[in-house]
Amino acid sequence: MLSKRAYNFNAGPAALPLEVLERAQAEFVDFRESGMSIMEMSHRGAIYESVHNEAQERLLSLLGNPTGYKVLFLQGGATTQFAMIPMNFISAGQVGSYVMTGSWADKAFKEAKLAGGAHVAASSEDRKFLAIPALSEIQAADNAAYLHVTSNETIEGTQYAEFPDAGSIPLIADMSSDILSRSFDVNQFGLIYAGAQKNLGPSGVTVVIAKEELIAESPKNIPTILRYDTHYKNNSLYNTPPSYSVYMVNEVLKWIGEQGGLAGIEAKNRDKAGLLYDHIDGSDGFYHGVAEQGSRSIMNVTFRMNSEELEKQFVKAAEQEGFVGLKGHRSVGGLRASIYNAVPYESVKALSDFMTHFRQTQG
Repeated sequence: MLSKRAYNFNAGPAALPLEVLERAQAEFVDFRESGMSIMEMSHRGAIYESVHNEAQERLLSLLGNPTGYKVLFLQGGATTQFAMIPMNFISAGQVGSYVMTGSWADKAFKEAKLAGGAHVAASSEDRKFLAIPALSEIQAADNAAYLHVTSNETIEGTQYAEFPDAGSIPLIADMSSDILSRSFDVNQFGLIYAGAQKNLGPSGVTVVIAKEELIAESPKNIPTILRYDTHYKNNSLYNTPPSYSVYMVNEVLKWIGEQGGLAGIEAKNRDKAGLLYDHIDGSDGFYHGVAEQGSRSIMNVTFRMNSEELEKQFVKAAEQEGFVGLKGHRSVGGLRASIYNAVPYESVKALSDFMTHFRQTQG
């Protein structure tokens, strides 16, 4: 019998849809009457390859079936992509241009400095990374190989409302924490990458969606496993893939389709975020939002209280009521509710009710 589910607000690995977990449980031991779990199968076998290909096709379908794009399933998290991107795309005399919006953009920028060269196209550091720079402020270098953005910063709780036009150079986005949370035009981008463990599935697989012309040929002087063309030419089966994680991504993609696709998911996410932000803004200063209006994330709601001691009391009391993951990132402190796709509205409503109760008892 299932015990009570936690109210899971973890920033990643994060909540997965209960329906997906139950389906996976039902076919965990014997997948499609094969007498094996999918984890036990050869990645060269027909059953696994059908799941692998289905997940690629389903992802592109949710994005409107853009022409000329390929989905890759890679390993090493978004962190490995920080290095692969400059290694594959920066030629002699070029740099990667980066919009600096917080901790994750900074990590990507530092890897580009090591792997080729990096340029700051815009930065909100002077605003403590609590806002996304205006699109008019973003200027790629004349010798830029690409323009890189981090669509959602989980730590500060900021998110692009719309994306810059990179002109003739590829726009590359780290969408690890908000991919498939809302509708967007994939044709704006040369390459999108995302660790799966926030909105797509469990940890272990990283999804890349790229224009085929960008990844069809890679420099031959970098390691084989770090070349995009290796994975492109081998349908992400050059080496053993994280097969169970890919299977779970496919199941989550099915679930997103059942929620009405990206339009349906976006409506649910905006309802959840609106409930929390309205509660924070209407608390007469007992709670106060961290990110600036206009840059607030619908995935990571960051907020503070009037003392760190009160915040510690809040986290402790919340944990006793079954709320998990509300402590802010160790680098900035405060409080954070990560409300990814799989976090149900009922959990967010329960958090809002708890915040009311805590304010009444402490305020």
